[in-house]
Amino acid sequence: PSVLDENGEMAKNYDFKSVEEALYAWWLQKGYMKPDMKAQKPAYTIPMPPPNVTGYLHMGHALFVALQDILARFWRMRGHPTLWVPGTDHAGIATQLQVEKALLAEGTSRVEIGRDAFLKRVWEWKEEKGGYILKQMQRLGASADWSRERFTLEPDMSDAVAEAFVRLHEQGLVYRGDYMVNWSPNLQTAISDLEVEYAEEEGRLFYFRYDLADGSGHLPVATTRPETILGDTAVCVHPEDDRYKSFVGKEVKVPMSDRTIPVITDDYVDMDFGTGALKITPGHDTNDYEIGKRHDLPTINILNKDASLNENAGPYAGLDRFEAREKLWQDMEDAGIAIKAEKHMQRVPRSQRGGEVVEPLVSSQWFVRSKGMADQALEAVRTGETVIIPDRFEKTWNNWLENNRDWCVSRQLWWGHRIPVWYVNDQEDVYVVARNEAEALEKARKEHGDDVSLRQEDDVLDTWFSSGLWPFATLGWPKDEASEDSDYAKFYPTAVLETGYDILFFWVARMMMLGKQMTGKAPFKYVYLHGLVRDAQGRKMSKTTGNVIDPLETMDSFGADALRYSLTTGVTPGQDIPLSMEKIEANSNFANKLWNTGRFVKLSALRGVPDEQLASIAVETPMTAAELGELRLAERWAISQCHQMVDGVREALEKYNFGEAGRLVYVSLWDNYADWYIEASKTRLQGGQAERDPKSAQESRRALVYVLDLTLRALHPYMPFITEILWQQLPRAAGQEALMVASWPEVEGGKLPVDNEAIKGFESLQSLVRLVRNARAEYNVELGKKIPATIAVSNPEMQSIVSEEAAVVCSLAKIDPEAFSIETVSSSGEVPAALANEKTVHIVVAEGLEAWLPLSGMVDPKKELARLTKQLTKIQREADGLAKRVDSPGFLSKAPPELVEETRGQLQDKRDQMALIQKSLDELSAS
Repeated sequence: PSVLDENGEMAKNYDFKSVEEALYAWWLQKGYMKPDMKAQKPAYTIPMPPPNVTGYLHMGHALFVALQDILARFWRMRGHPTLWVPGTDHAGIATQLQVEKALLAEGTSRVEIGRDAFLKRVWEWKEEKGGYILKQMQRLGASADWSRERFTLEPDMSDAVAEAFVRLHEQGLVYRGDYMVNWSPNLQTAISDLEVEYAEEEGRLFYFRYDLADGSGHLPVATTRPETILGDTAVCVHPEDDRYKSFVGKEVKVPMSDRTIPVITDDYVDMDFGTGALKITPGHDTNDYEIGKRHDLPTINILNKDASLNENAGPYAGLDRFEAREKLWQDMEDAGIAIKAEKHMQRVPRSQRGGEVVEPLVSSQWFVRSKGMADQALEAVRTGETVIIPDRFEKTWNNWLENNRDWCVSRQLWWGHRIPVWYVNDQEDVYVVARNEAEALEKARKEHGDDVSLRQEDDVLDTWFSSGLWPFATLGWPKDEASEDSDYAKFYPTAVLETGYDILFFWVARMMMLGKQMTGKAPFKYVYLHGLVRDAQGRKMSKTTGNVIDPLETMDSFGADALRYSLTTGVTPGQDIPLSMEKIEANSNFANKLWNTGRFVKLSALRGVPDEQLASIAVETPMTAAELGELRLAERWAISQCHQMVDGVREALEKYNFGEAGRLVYVSLWDNYADWYIEASKTRLQGGQAERDPKSAQESRRALVYVLDLTLRALHPYMPFITEILWQQLPRAAGQEALMVASWPEVEGGKLPVDNEAIKGFESLQSLVRLVRNARAEYNVELGKKIPATIAVSNPEMQSIVSEEAAVVCSLAKIDPEAFSIETVSSSGEVPAALANEKTVHIVVAEGLEAWLPLSGMVDPKKELARLTKQLTKIQREADGLAKRVDSPGFLSKAPPELVEETRGQLQDKRDQMALIQKSLDELSAS
């Protein structure tokens, strides 16, 4: 897109709306987002965490897109074949839940319409609602290779899932068994431990009696879920609890039931919690399940899949679990076996997706034995095959993998990868595991004869199973596993996984386990964990709090670059990120500052310059030390600090230090280039100076273009749109079509040349200018007034520096060139002879560099005397008021001590100000 009007002028302000969409379309059309397959450097691959296919962009997505795009653009510019693999996840639970809600609104359900019809509806939903989030990512500038976009339920990905399951089964790692799982009643499926969130909620602790069957006494027991009493199979006490030793071995009656159960002992029981007697419900409590296995207790399930009570609950069958809780407790109160119910804070397990209370339930499920795979994942990090950033998460990683349990991979859903198991002749314990139905039939006939019937398992695999294959299945595994010319061979293992620390176990650990098991290689060299995006006060963003910042609305108001830069600067690995609209607006202003620097270069510095001269200053390669040495001081300083910045950005991004890299560019552009060098260049280019000294003018133009060009390259990964469009306005070498694919400025095996003496020399001039500006402010010199100054130097080097850049000093410090002189003195503090009889302001800049500013040239004595006298009178009045308070016995006796001290401090401040003003008045009077 063009940003020039018919007169070749650039607008005064950057209009991101006219640039971003058109520029992104151009990048796509040119194919810049695809990896350069001819490049000889090692490949750099980033697997994009696949968002839910029907999801919408939130700030967490915006963060990972920005960070990963920084890496993709950075390594692409460095000449590495860079592949950022995009795609979406079928999101089994989330997507099925949405379609089930739609069916419910229509007065039907998935059960009523059947599996095939339901899946047809889900695919239609996916086609209608899916993919928006990827388009929204493109608005952010995501330079992923969209021609390689993947979806976890596409045929090749489904083949990879089946292959992985079959291999795990062949390796003896897949089994079916009855185990305690987390059951989601709303979704009617098992969910993993990681998909359960615990909330501190107020409930009740119910105390009741377990009466001995022989009528000789009772045990007091407490529970938070009275309905589970109907599934109790024992009461347990600690073997050393003297209170209950006489009860051990006896039978007690289950309340509101005709069953009796034994009193047993186990070290698990905490004698000090509750009554010290624990009801044991192996069918509905994880810890009770383990105790039940140790003592060979029966397991009674009292719940249906929807969490209503089943026939094992006797007269309470058919009631919802919470209704049954109240009814049972009422009956127990009526029967006289309830003791009391009191308020109690408890950790309530809730489904992350549905929000309902999760029930522990013994169920027949498919599991993957995880210990061996977990050990491989642990070893990969221990040996450095994979590096976690920040490394403090290694402890968390190790703790989880060292203690993880077998993975329940079956889900009682219909949307997802149907488990590739076929039951033979409708027998639950006879089955074959195969990649597809044809292979299953072949295996079944081989093992059981030709006359067999098959029924595929109804359950689907955990979504995290398929997404655990993402880094290698997206690159052609297993189909291209043996091919040397495939994406799999070139781009796997990947370079980095960039993701949030909150899914370290959900996803990262699964990928590592499956990657090592399936491919023998860790799927990524680095794992970079970013934090959560929070509001400016550090609070979690939520609709309830009203502090949600919508990324799409933000981009509408401030553009993608401002949002990206706000999210990725000031970032520390693994730390949450505070974000405010003020920060985004400030970075929008930064974009405008950048725009205006480009505008100055194009419309002022380069205006009217012949094409051949423009071509001669186009940037092809980094400047050499010899070329740098030929320039004047200000140019050597500007280019040297730019080289330091570019190398610093490179080193920071190589270490995944996004915040520091972004900060370096900001400081270089704002503080050095815009505030100092552009102003310095005007002394070479304006006021007829370009005609008087064309060589210096051309050198200045070259430096302006060179530093801006390199700065745009360094900033491009962060702010791709404005940097690209500005770079297009600069002189460019032949064949350089786009900044996005331009080379990163670097020297193979070394650093860009830096003139340290030039940096030191120009920094002395900067200090001189700052101190002169301070003096002007202190003496309230009119903004536009140019003042006289004599610079005293005591060595030839400093004499040369000041002489060479006298025009720059005069321009930046607003010194009158006609009243500017440089004097050589033999020692510090020596007054130049010409000023021996003048009242002056003396400034010590550095050893060998001082300035003397005649007071008569800075202020009008009469006006300044009047101003200072007025100011002194005002402060005297304020001081008198404070002194009156401090001297008042009533104030001293009644006011808090801290207020008395504060008032005394204020009085002293006023007296100090008065002394300074009086000193200035005395000096003016003497002059």
